[in-house]
Amino acid sequence: MVNEIEQHLSEQKAVLSAAVKKDHTLAASVLVSSIILAGAWIYTAESTVGFAPGRGETDLSKLEEEVLPSKGVLLPVTWDDLGVKLVNEGVIDAEKFRTIYAERDSFTDEYSDLLLENNNGKMTITADNSGYLLNLFWALGLANKNRILDEGEMTNPAYGGAENFASTAGWTIARGDAMEHYSRHAFIALTAEQQVLVEKVAKGIYRQCCGNSTIFPDCNHGMAMLGLLELMASQGVSEKDMWETALAVNAYWFPDNYLTIATYMKGRGVEWSKVDPQEILGADYSSSRGYANIAAETAASSRKQNGSGCSLEDQPGERGRQQVGCGI
Repeated sequence: MVNEIEQHLSEQKAVLSAAVKKDHTLAASVLVSSIILAGAWIYTAESTVGFAPGRGETDLSKLEEEVLPSKGVLLPVTWDDLGVKLVNEGVIDAEKFRTIYAERDSFTDEYSDLLLENNNGKMTITADNSGYLLNLFWALGLANKNRILDEGEMTNPAYGGAENFASTAGWTIARGDAMEHYSRHAFIALTAEQQVLVEKVAKGIYRQCCGNSTIFPDCNHGMAMLGLLELMASQGVSEKDMWETALAVNAYWFPDNYLTIATYMKGRGVEWSKVDPQEILGADYSSSRGYANIAAETAASSRKQNGSGCSLEDQPGERGRQQVGCGI
């Protein structure tokens, strides 16, 4: 698993590091946030080794298999030709994107199909492809027309404009500027009922890199989750299945964190298969502060955790306990 996470680190650095070369006028806080964002996998790669001191290796392997199934998790959505549409509209520059992976001999047939073919079926997320799917969903969430992006916190004047977040400034593999595609393309048309469902679930899904929920997608994980929620809602996925899928996906994106949470729950007599996904995805477990509290009550609290938070309310003295920063 360490090698897989290190691969994600390399991929995310390649996608995001071009932001520095692209526009030297970007605010320093955004550039730093994007770089820290790319470093998210450094923390998980380091802290996964020897996770939960005192647990037997067999117990850890079993727990990992429960939280992060080696065979992956089948997502209840069909990707179809969305990759082609993202490329045709310039949200993804196919050559830039392909080069990032080809340089590491990791641009697989699966990756090529998802990006360039028209008839893709159901998607399966694994430890190997989770970083690639993160980038695809990020592109979709960023570009798809939605009132969450047009009217929500991303447009709050207090933040200086939607272009000043890691989820926008960090997307450097579009043709043209990322903001030329921000909420501009009708890739997914939602009914009024589906939009309400997306907003409801988005408000309840937090991420350990900051204190924000998906309704405020200021980092790549948040924007990617928004894209996935829109896709699920548009294809008639039930609310229950949306929560379950979101938890499975978040676990692959933040493996060490959810192994820690699974250990915490197991210590309280709750197996991972029995947890309430909506509860675990909430602020008490999956926000930066919520996770810090959980980690403090588990064996993982004795490990060094690097990074900083991305919520605007985070204080410098608290950031050392959080996994990674990803927003302003």
